[in-house]
Amino acid sequence: MNPQKILVLRLSAVGDVIRTLPAVKALKEHAPSASVTWIVEEPSQAFLESQPEVDSVILFPRKRWTKGIKSLGTVWQTIGEMREFIAGLRKRKFDVVLDFHGILKSGLLSFLSGSSKRIGYDRSSTKEWNCLFSNVKVKLPKEKMSRFERNFALLRGMGLEVKDINYSLHIPPHDREYVASFLKSSATSLKRPLIAIHPGTSMKAFFKRWPPDQYARLADRLVRELSASVLFTWGAGELESVEGIRREMGEPSLLGPKTETLTQLAEVYRQCDLYVGGDTGPMHIASLMGIPAVVIYGPTDPVENEPFGRHIKIRKEVGCSPCHNYPCRELLCVKAISADEVFKATKEILRLTP
Repeated sequence: MNPQKILVLRLSAVGDVIRTLPAVKALKEHAPSASVTWIVEEPSQAFLESQPEVDSVILFPRKRWTKGIKSLGTVWQTIGEMREFIAGLRKRKFDVVLDFHGILKSGLLSFLSGSSKRIGYDRSSTKEWNCLFSNVKVKLPKEKMSRFERNFALLRGMGLEVKDINYSLHIPPHDREYVASFLKSSATSLKRPLIAIHPGTSMKAFFKRWPPDQYARLADRLVRELSASVLFTWGAGELESVEGIRREMGEPSLLGPKTETLTQLAEVYRQCDLYVGGDTGPMHIASLMGIPAVVIYGPTDPVENEPFGRHIKIRKEVGCSPCHNYPCRELLCVKAISADEVFKATKEILRLTP
């Protein structure tokens, strides 16, 4: 296999896009002269455009098209845009398409690209009959594996040798400068170890959130017993809850800078000694920056969603976890985890960190 034009399909979500990057780097190392184009939805567009493994990014405007197709006033305009989009794909004449997503939308995009080699997972590892659109189908092992390993398995299934990869996200210079300025202004209150805590999740994933009072109790112990500095990171809609945790603490803490890009957040984590938080996109960003992680799992699968590098998983066997009952109000799997358990894991991983 020596393709010159490669199309990558992983449309969303941000955390899954992030977890596909190491496999794309491995692909690029195998075919360094190839051009990699990635189709992605808007939340990940700017981030992918900053990564050197990706030569070009095509925006898939799912939300705008979904809205446009439902309105009589815009339906024909939207259909016209879709036709132009498909025609543009076919003009690029991709040698191979790699469908890491495995759903109906990605399968259709793979087929409509016109590429003669469309690689995806087999029926048992895809949804919505995605496998009908690929003509090279990769069968995954029966045992559970992380999303990182699943993406590597697609490459192995097409005959590529994938070795251990030391992957780190690329940080543009202006993002390094932005974070350096923040740390310089906080230098008088910074101690080592510097521990990043990210207590938030996306608005759709409240079921992953560990209780705020537990975060406050943990952070106080980290400061008092480890002489650590605790830095809270936060995203859109999370500032109020983070400030609530800080007010509940008895010890001082630092509020991380407002990050406009994922690479700014990645640079914040690069400067830290440890990440503590739930199963979220920021956790995967931190793991790809080479810092160890203590991850608090609720209903999500701890194998499929494990970090890239060194980590300790904290979870409780409560009989119903992992599950997909995301509207659950009991959340015994999350509430059963104590601050003492997370603190113990934090001490252990810091002790083992060179």
